[in-house]
Amino acid sequence: MKIILASKSGVRKEILEKYKIDFDVVLSNVDEDEVKDSLLNEGADPLLISKNLAELKSIKVSSKYPDRLVLGADSVVSLNNELINKPKNRNEALRILKKLNNSKHFLISSVCFSKNGSMLWNHSDSSELKMKNLSEKELLNYLDKISTETLMSYGVYQVEAEGLELFEYIKGDHESIMGLPIKDIINYITQYKK
Repeated sequence: MKIILASKSGVRKEILEKYKIDFDVVLSNVDEDEVKDSLLNEGADPLLISKNLAELKSIKVSSKYPDRLVLGADSVVSLNNELINKPKNRNEALRILKKLNNSKHFLISSVCFSKNGSMLWNHSDSSELKMKNLSEKELLNYLDKISTETLMSYGVYQVEAEGLELFEYIKGDHESIMGLPIKDIINYITQYKK
């Protein structure tokens, strides 16, 4: 069975390939910032925002590809139940790192399967991360090591690469932190096939 991944994330593609899940990629072209702003204005918390974005991406693509199973995904960072957005530039990245510095926060990864424009299943997984207490110099040194493209694509840190050095501890499923709670996805696909 071949699914559709409604995401341009290279890491999500790698995870599906690693677990030998056959898929095509179709971008949803959902304006995430607009959706986040709208949901924040309604008082939504980071978990609800993540779930809604995953669902919206999945449903939008599935309505254009009849009878195909479409996987939408979204990950957000939550600090004291406040949504931390991806930085738009290096100055913003430094501001976010300072905010997360020496703090416990949560990375929420949500996924949704849809078919024919209707949601079939969704799931969210939350991982706890605690950043070390780092000096501004150490934060700047870290930012110097990573490309602007990485900053824009993955948020301020990329735990599968250089970002790992920023953390005192990480509690959670590795693949879920990367953007896909793959074990739950595999369980769903297995049940779906039956």
